[in-house]
Amino acid sequence: MSGPSLFSMRIVHLDLKGAPPKISYLSEIFPLFRALGANALLVEYEDMFPYEGHLKLLRAQHAYSPSEIREILYLARQNELEVIPLVQTFGHMEFVLKHDAFSHLREVALFPNTLNPHKAESLALVTAMVDQVMELHGGTRWLHIGCDEVYYLGEGEASRQWLQQEQNSKAKLCLSHMTAVAGHVLAHQPTTTPLVWDDMLRDMPEDLLQESGLPQLVEPVLWDYGADLDIHGKVVLMEKFQKCGFPRLWAASAFKGATGPHQALTPIEHHLRNHLQWLWVAQAGPAGLLQGIVLTGWQRYDHFAVLCELLPVGIPSLAICLQSLLRGGFSQEVKDRVESCLGVASLDTTDFTREGTGCFPGSDILALVTQVSLHLRSSVEALLDGNRYVTGWFSPYHRRRKVVHPVMVQHMQPDVLSLLARWGALVPELEAALQRVFYPDAVEEWLEENVRPSLQRLQDLAQDLAEATASPTA
Repeated sequence: MSGPSLFSMRIVHLDLKGAPPKISYLSEIFPLFRALGANALLVEYEDMFPYEGHLKLLRAQHAYSPSEIREILYLARQNELEVIPLVQTFGHMEFVLKHDAFSHLREVALFPNTLNPHKAESLALVTAMVDQVMELHGGTRWLHIGCDEVYYLGEGEASRQWLQQEQNSKAKLCLSHMTAVAGHVLAHQPTTTPLVWDDMLRDMPEDLLQESGLPQLVEPVLWDYGADLDIHGKVVLMEKFQKCGFPRLWAASAFKGATGPHQALTPIEHHLRNHLQWLWVAQAGPAGLLQGIVLTGWQRYDHFAVLCELLPVGIPSLAICLQSLLRGGFSQEVKDRVESCLGVASLDTTDFTREGTGCFPGSDILALVTQVSLHLRSSVEALLDGNRYVTGWFSPYHRRRKVVHPVMVQHMQPDVLSLLARWGALVPELEAALQRVFYPDAVEEWLEENVRPSLQRLQDLAQDLAEATASPTA
């Protein structure tokens, strides 16, 4: 494999539609991104952007202010990280179309994910979003306009009628909206090149792509997050796009957030394999066509999904993947460099301990999340479902009636109280660590999804045991 020149741009994706970090954490982590080999950021603001005017209702409760956006851009410049903003303009529009004020612009009335491309108001909406984002990102060389996973396109009533006309197709409908958005960007910012995700374009006929004029307006980002890429298929797709007239292409891998919507810990081996295979694609494809690679780090699968791996949890994976891209493969040199940057004793461990997770910004969150994910649920289940005294003498039947054999209490209670003390001490520590990095709503959501169900089961058992012990029938 030829080495680091395969991807001149190595772009870390910040998905802010879930658990967006505080600016203070970004100030700590940007230098590490740079040290590991990143030279750009793809910032997917979604509802964290400070939209104004009639778009103000799109803001999340803790949306960044304009001054905070400027601070992010300043911090990025300080660390030689070029910022590419991402604005969804077609699919994944849930954060916009969930609002009553914009629900009439849905392609299908029931579903808030896809914009109706037939209405002039739809284009006005997304171009207004683009304009506000671009106003705070003056001089950006690229703007990503999304356009992936445009589900249910063509299924709205207006689309059905349009598709009945001869020679109309879903592909043409898709291309017409993409070209309209991209054309707006270039008309107002001629030095900014729009990027689009490639999935809606992959299967379109070459002649249709050529005739649409889109290849002169945008650069596709080919994304695939699997551990076993179809390398030949990717090369064929690159050649197809090149033949259609796209002058430049980009790749997109994943360092986290692509192995399950409820994933809490990042499977590093999966993501490393994904990146190594993208290196093979870059080597096998047309020379010089791939400009760079976006290392995506999804925080939700969509606006309504639960949180997957938190950013600090995915840092070791990001580090290994970035360094492998930089050095053209995974090697002892990569391993040594990552261990040095993260302060990790060894990358061989999968069950991170407090001592083994390193000293990078957020490493305490990784250590505590690992404890919770690997041990909290299993320890509670082992007590409730595997302890012979609990299952034999304090079953749900006994607990409802507050009845327990006094002799058995001494076999159960120490284990219950010990486990409760252990988790009762760790959870406040985790909450405090999360609060240093994330806003209150993200902290609350993560704890409610990942901690409280198991902890509540344990607390309920302790409470039932205490009440049964105090009962006169005990």
